[in-house]
Amino acid sequence: MPSVEEDRAILAAAKADPDAQPLSPRQLKEMVPVQARRGRPTSENKKLLVSVRYSPEVVAYFKSTGDGWQARMDGVLLKYVARHSRGA
Repeated sequence: MPSVEEDRAILAAAKADPDAQPLSPRQLKEMVPVQARRGRPTSENKKLLVSVRYSPEVVAYFKSTGDGWQARMDGVLLKYVARHSRGA
């Protein structure tokens, strides 16, 4: 911790710098701590975690299409559902 003299010197230097003004007691009191959220932001489109077995050929094909292969697989399945649920 700085001594009283050091603290005064630091405060004087800060007050002399127009770009680094210290916060007033009122400003400090109004500050609200930010709650950091870890991980990915929550999606409005919640997906279910399931365990599914696919044939090796299907998985190999989608993996060969690069990053995002699981999302592409989901897209193909969504199109299938849309096509086949129209008549239901």
